[in-house]
Amino acid sequence: MNYAEVAVNSPGSRSTFCYAIPPGLNISAGQAVWVPFGSRVIQGIVLRLSDEPSVEETKEIAGIVTDFPLLSPIQIKLAQWISEHYFAPLFDALALMLPPGFERRAITCFQLTDSQVDLPLTPEQRQILHIMRREGKTSLAELEKAIGKRKAKQITDQLLDRQLIAKTLELEKAKIKPKTLPYIKLIADREEIEAEKARLDKSRAYKQAELLEFLTGQTQPISISELRKRLNSSLATIKALESRHLVSVERLRVRRDPLSHLSLTTSPAPILTSSQQTAWESIQDVIVKEARQSSSPPVFLLFGVTGSGKTEIYLRALAQVIAAGKRGICLIPEIALTQQTVERFADRFPGRVAVLHSGLSLGEQFDEWQWIVEGNCDVVIGPRSALFAPLANLGLIIIDEEHEWTYKQEDKSPRYHARDVAIELAQLSDAVVILGSATPDIGSFHKAQQGEYYLVELKERITPRGYSPLPEVSIVDLREELKAGNTSLFSRSLLAAMKETLAQGEQIILFLNRRGTATFVRCRNCGFVFRCPRCSIALTYHSAEKRLICHRCRYSVPAPQSCPRCSRRYLRFLGIGTQRVEEEIRHFFPEARLLRWDRDVITRRYAHEELLKNFRDHKADVLIGTQMIAKGLDLPQVTLAGIISADTGLNFPDFRSSERTFQLLCQVAGRAGRGVKAGKVIIQTYSPDNYIIEAAARHDYLGFYYKEIDYRRRYNYPPFSQLVRLVYSHTNEELCRCEAERVHRLILDERAREDMIDFNVIGPVPAFAFRARGRYRWQLFLRGPDSTRMLSRFTLPRGWTIDVDPVGMV
Repeated sequence: MNYAEVAVNSPGSRSTFCYAIPPGLNISAGQAVWVPFGSRVIQGIVLRLSDEPSVEETKEIAGIVTDFPLLSPIQIKLAQWISEHYFAPLFDALALMLPPGFERRAITCFQLTDSQVDLPLTPEQRQILHIMRREGKTSLAELEKAIGKRKAKQITDQLLDRQLIAKTLELEKAKIKPKTLPYIKLIADREEIEAEKARLDKSRAYKQAELLEFLTGQTQPISISELRKRLNSSLATIKALESRHLVSVERLRVRRDPLSHLSLTTSPAPILTSSQQTAWESIQDVIVKEARQSSSPPVFLLFGVTGSGKTEIYLRALAQVIAAGKRGICLIPEIALTQQTVERFADRFPGRVAVLHSGLSLGEQFDEWQWIVEGNCDVVIGPRSALFAPLANLGLIIIDEEHEWTYKQEDKSPRYHARDVAIELAQLSDAVVILGSATPDIGSFHKAQQGEYYLVELKERITPRGYSPLPEVSIVDLREELKAGNTSLFSRSLLAAMKETLAQGEQIILFLNRRGTATFVRCRNCGFVFRCPRCSIALTYHSAEKRLICHRCRYSVPAPQSCPRCSRRYLRFLGIGTQRVEEEIRHFFPEARLLRWDRDVITRRYAHEELLKNFRDHKADVLIGTQMIAKGLDLPQVTLAGIISADTGLNFPDFRSSERTFQLLCQVAGRAGRGVKAGKVIIQTYSPDNYIIEAAARHDYLGFYYKEIDYRRRYNYPPFSQLVRLVYSHTNEELCRCEAERVHRLILDERAREDMIDFNVIGPVPAFAFRARGRYRWQLFLRGPDSTRMLSRFTLPRGWTIDVDPVGMV
């Protein structure tokens, strides 16, 4: 093959570029290469090879980054699908699957040649040559620092033309390398060792004799650091034995194991309950390839109430896949759940579980990636990014808590949803997908109802007491509490339940999906509200830090004493957050031991694990948290769950707000009563008659689903249409609005031209957060049976972001 189609690491490019392959350079699809792109040389990934060029004029590949392919054919196809489906740059999609620390710049370097100076030189030329004689090989950046950017480029070009210097490209220093440690081992034979021991005893070299005796009993090399811990041997003692060729010291690669801090044990698989057995048999019958009725790999929706034993079904499915010579990926919605999940999976597959997530150090990520590539594990666990692990022979993908919105990447390109990408990956790999949830995504459950997914149900909760009903849920009308004169955050019934629970030595979780102490600060004299100068949102008061903080850009100022507009001191701190809940509990129950779990306290590595361990070990009585505590945690000593305000998410301008609220309420309620004792849940609300609150109190997913799906069918919202969100941002408010209106007109003209009566546009309107990090934002939504088809007809200028299948409208 003479030509290669390359995806280049350049912003916005969704197509490949054709490059000629220089003679003698062996190139394969999936390999990383250096290519000239404009005036730069940048990284690229070869996607395919061909005998003929796709364009008339081509440049040559400048060099190779790696000697071997980094991506498999399946990964290349998956990246192309992600790029096409989500309108993302092709290299962004490929980068999801590249090894950690891969991206490195090419550094332009110069060095002197053997050519003689034949013409006079300018002072700047002499300066450049002097630097190279002194330093040897010199980077362009160093020359620019010495004489200026423009001059450095001009003069190096002149010296290159006169062949006085040569130009080379080199990789910048690697961000991460394999970790190596010095290890020691015996290399002498038995006779030499015995003779040496006798000599050392005579010369009273007891430390050397002790070290030699210890190494005689070792079957593997031992690290020098470990050796010095055990024997307190000095480096001089080691060098003495090494100089007489009795031992050798060499550096060996060691794995930075992210699970090394865990105490993992193994135990036999439990006996399945009758409900689990029925569910497992229905999956087992289909998971074997010969038993499938469809040519496409199956997708199961495991719809099981909280605590029904879904994880055991995952483990059985993985065991069957591994027994068939394949491997599996298990996705979890939050890094915080990693330890809990790893403990269960490593218990069943000891030494064969890898973990991938952004909370690991770059070195740990690199080593885990290599560990997986080398075929040392059967199961990879992690949040959405773990889906792109380089796992060969993929046979199963599990997505636990599949309804969680964290499976959607919203903050950067590509804005993919892990569930949809997993199903496409399964299609390419001939793998099986299991989606698990007690409150499935409305779209997923609709597909199961339509027969696109296999629906498998687990209707009964399993606890140490055997089968157990779901916890009893009480709804408290906060309007009645106000009428009775109770202005506390806690209703009378919640306070009484908390008092009883603490008296019995049991645990409580309290949920409020807002951080801080007060959600905004207002002057009672002039009405001024403290807002972020870069974002269009109010600053939140955090009493622990005594600061006002923007939850979008982290701008902060000290808590004010007076109003900056009228200088009066009539400031009122309004709204509530988790810090305020913590303060109130300390007031009512000063003896109670408290833990708070939100983004403000999780600032260190392993902070999630430490907090959960402390709560599980009953070192705290009450856990206060945001949505972190609603994500599949197993806390067997919790018997009371209190929802401080069920109304925080009900009135968002988003058609999915009811679904998200229902899921949060049910998931929080599901944390109570999972142990020996039964649980109780109290929901506080100003809207006790809302169908969402009532359905959550009854644990009635089906009742909620049928009402919600009817609403979406009536107004043509997903899953009955496809939604695409377009957001334009600019530092100038007026230019931002004009650009949004211009694109809106283009879309309407195209709709009229094609007579697309089933397609409509919502907006343009200012985004919910109209200003973020100093940029104004306008948005519009495309809604129709195939909105991406309309979008493919336009090329949007820089400043637009495209979010296909967004999980929210705000």
